[in-house]
Amino acid sequence: MPTAKKRLDAGQYQLKDQVVAINRVTKVVKGGKNLSFAALVVVGDPTAAVVGYGSGKAKEVPQAIRKGIESAKKNLVRVNLTHTTIPHAVLGRFGSGMVLLKPAPEGTGVIAGGAVRAVMTSAGIQNVLTKSIGTTNPHNVIKATFNALCKLRDRKEVAAMRGKTPEEL
Repeated sequence: MPTAKKRLDAGQYQLKDQVVAINRVTKVVKGGKNLSFAALVVVGDPTAAVVGYGSGKAKEVPQAIRKGIESAKKNLVRVNLTHTTIPHAVLGRFGSGMVLLKPAPEGTGVIAGGAVRAVMTSAGIQNVLTKSIGTTNPHNVIKATFNALCKLRDRKEVAAMRGKTPEEL
């Protein structure tokens, strides 16, 4: 996996945001409880196959969402697609969460639940079969999904690795 990742500029995409989870969190202090909100947000440009996630925390929900969007714009990744689906099946892991992504034929749609669906639609993947295994924690599920999306490789990359032309595969 490449360590030096080129950062994508959020300004050149038409990013749409989607709130995955909002959590009310409290910090117990001497004077009582300090209440705040944590928001998990996915942003993406379906036409450019670019997607990112971020988390924000603030005293009010709209501010938390805004912070989450800013955070998500900072870690965008490009997804390798073949037409409207993914090139091959892949398993992404993070913590105890595992997400299995499988390519699907035209007309299948996005077969995914909750957090995985938000990532797939934001990335512009129209036909895919998914299965979330293990944890249902949206943070870990999203991180496992991104791990799977980063593992996707296109034909040119695999061909170059094997020392062949893409047509030979």
